[in-house]
Amino acid sequence: MLVVGLTGGIGSGKSAVAEMFRKEGAEVIDFDYLARLVVEPGKPAWRDIVEHFGMRILFPDKTLNRSVLAEIVFSDEESRKALEGFTHPRIFEARDALLKRIKEKDPLSVVIIDFPLLFELGLRNRLDEVILVYVPREIQIERAANRDNLSREAVEKRLKAQMPIEEKRSLSDYVIDNQGDFAETRAQVHRIMLELRKLSKQKEADLPCS
Repeated sequence: MLVVGLTGGIGSGKSAVAEMFRKEGAEVIDFDYLARLVVEPGKPAWRDIVEHFGMRILFPDKTLNRSVLAEIVFSDEESRKALEGFTHPRIFEARDALLKRIKEKDPLSVVIIDFPLLFELGLRNRLDEVILVYVPREIQIERAANRDNLSREAVEKRLKAQMPIEEKRSLSDYVIDNQGDFAETRAQVHRIMLELRKLSKQKEADLPCS
């Protein structure tokens, strides 16, 4: 099984690219989805978050008010680290369970793990390859502001919590330039997926015989 990290920055279009890989036949693990799953009301991470930040970060139905929580954690590094400490161990547990099920189903799977903080959390060495979805910083800001109805200042706070995208570019095995249209991005995804399938087969061939 080939385990590949897919990363980018806010506004890069990473989620859309992940869906393209899914349509190419890859198994996709979405860390944003897992992050929402582990903080559902009553779950351990949810209890830790509420105990630390208080009831102010909850809607009346007890779900997290992500806008309020984001304003807190992107304005204070210690708060952000506390939130990551509550959520990341549970997310990794959920990821590992999914990887185990995928491997049991198809040992030759190409697995794309969609994770925006891949480099920030030092996860590069746990992956076979890394793909970056790239757009320049100014396009990141423009797209994120329009998508999420955020001010430039709010977007820049989020960018400050991430490694600069140009630095991520230098650390990645593949770069998908997402400045163009859908067809251009899709063609890049298709080409990379063909290469990843070859790598998966090569990885299997290199395993010692039992």
